[in-house]
Amino acid sequence: MELKKIEYNLTVCKVRNVSAIDMTSEFYFIGKTDEEISLVCKTEDTPSETVERYDGWKGFRIQGTLDFSLIGILSKLSGILADHQIGIFAVSTYNTDYILVKKENFDRALQILALEGYSIV
Repeated sequence: MELKKIEYNLTVCKVRNVSAIDMTSEFYFIGKTDEEISLVCKTEDTPSETVERYDGWKGFRIQGTLDFSLIGILSKLSGILADHQIGIFAVSTYNTDYILVKKENFDRALQILALEGYSIV
């Protein structure tokens, strides 16, 4: 299975409303529930007014489109990283999953996953 590195720094934050988000940005993910609006975006695209903000993330995605019948992919990846004391922030989209780790753990996370047989591109 191929994992593709995302080259830019990412921020995870909460915003009051979606109007603060630059919808023309190259990369962003919005999650809205009855309790909050969460945003993952390139650090330089983070809205100036956030409720809370957590910088310093890097990420990778599982390459290709994952079939909904596939089971345990995210679980396996997160388990490998957890075994090495690396926390994650996961984002799932219709096509695939993204895993974010703190910037200081990024290279080590990719090395560990490569040793486990994942191809890093």
